[in-house]
Amino acid sequence: MAATKITVNHNGSLRIEGDFEIVDPEGKPFGLAGRTTVGLCRCGQSSNKPFCDGSHKACGFADTVVARELAPPKPKLSTL
Repeated sequence: MAATKITVNHNGSLRIEGDFEIVDPEGKPFGLAGRTTVGLCRCGQSSNKPFCDGSHKACGFADTVVARELAPPKPKLSTL
């Protein structure tokens, strides 16, 4: 299986490349027509959500991205 790469673009979309599947909340897959690269909307303005349609350019979406380390995950509490 090819590696999947997700790039968080400055002032724009999430670019996903590689071998991946995108599903709705019920687990039904989106038909990607063989694409191995897609852009997902971050600005919330796309008329083709969850996919990017370039609306971020017109709405003034701005977010500069700098890679950083996440804090370790919190332990899950037991439900016993």
